[in-house]
Amino acid sequence: MINNKFYRVCTAIILLLLIVYLGEKVNFIFRPLTSLIHIIIVPLLIAGFFYYLLRPLIDFMEQHNIKRALSVLIIYLAVGLLIAGFSVLVWPSLREQLWNFVENTPALISGLVEQIKALEDNRFLARYLPEDSDLLTRMSEYLSQGITQVTDYVSGLFSVVSNLVIILATFPIMLYYMLKEGSKFGTNLTLLFPRNYRKDAEETVHEIDEALSNYIVGRVIVNVALGILMFIGFIIIGLPYALLLTMVSIVLNFIPYVGALLAAIPVVIVAFIDSPSMAFWSLLIIVVAQQIQDNLISPYVYGKQLDIHPLTTVILLLVGADLGNILGMIIIIPLYMILKIIFRKIQNRIVDDKADPK
Repeated sequence: MINNKFYRVCTAIILLLLIVYLGEKVNFIFRPLTSLIHIIIVPLLIAGFFYYLLRPLIDFMEQHNIKRALSVLIIYLAVGLLIAGFSVLVWPSLREQLWNFVENTPALISGLVEQIKALEDNRFLARYLPEDSDLLTRMSEYLSQGITQVTDYVSGLFSVVSNLVIILATFPIMLYYMLKEGSKFGTNLTLLFPRNYRKDAEETVHEIDEALSNYIVGRVIVNVALGILMFIGFIIIGLPYALLLTMVSIVLNFIPYVGALLAAIPVVIVAFIDSPSMAFWSLLIIVVAQQIQDNLISPYVYGKQLDIHPLTTVILLLVGADLGNILGMIIIIPLYMILKIIFRKIQNRIVDDKADPK
């Protein structure tokens, strides 16, 4: 009975559940560790993002006989100059649009209500709407609530000063040592594994590293290109809050598939408040920019690197949204890629061990 596979699996599950149960009973022991993880998780994610974004530059400079530590300092100096340029050239306009958006929320809601009422009085639309229909009225209420919630969320971002200070104080230090060490971190991580599994661990770390690098750099290139196309179009048609909406769209487009839809919603709403024709032209610009991204930019950048089924992606996004809202939706795909590589490597190892018993 002890050698029965089903019995061993059940025993392992029971022991795992017992460990979880006992851990819950003594959670006060792990509370400091949990608090530490909550504090460093966001700076660590930001540092990891910029690590993969800046590492190609560090590697390029190292190939030209510039030490990594000096290369990192040069990159930091260049980034500092870019931030200074951003603060002088871009941030004043972005800040003004952001505050205007927050302060003009009541006017935006009133404008939205007026546009909805104008649609209700439109004879052409009245032909297709049932009599005594409150569809447009309910739509107005939902959109007004959405604008209010977005405004509250944006206002809440400015109140998280303590977290912002922690992030700004810790992630540059983490990023410095990540860039300075380079591939040494992965090599040191594999030393924790037994000697028999060290080669497999090295291959796994290399695959994860390559997958994350291709994904992050690719997403940044694609989203920045999309943002530039959208911003040019918004400026041409005179869309209000063009810079702010473009920045929001770039962030939301990091979410695969549904990110494009989420990014289009605030743009179309703000444009619709201005006029229905503005909403039409803004939507047309978004569709054209998305088509250029999907058919010209993305295939060139990604190729066939992202081997994830669309249905799997949708399920992952739902899980990510439930766990961590927008942040969860952004990091769920890279996390899935890591787990997929690890699972595949373990599976291959098990098959090899069974095929070649010793």
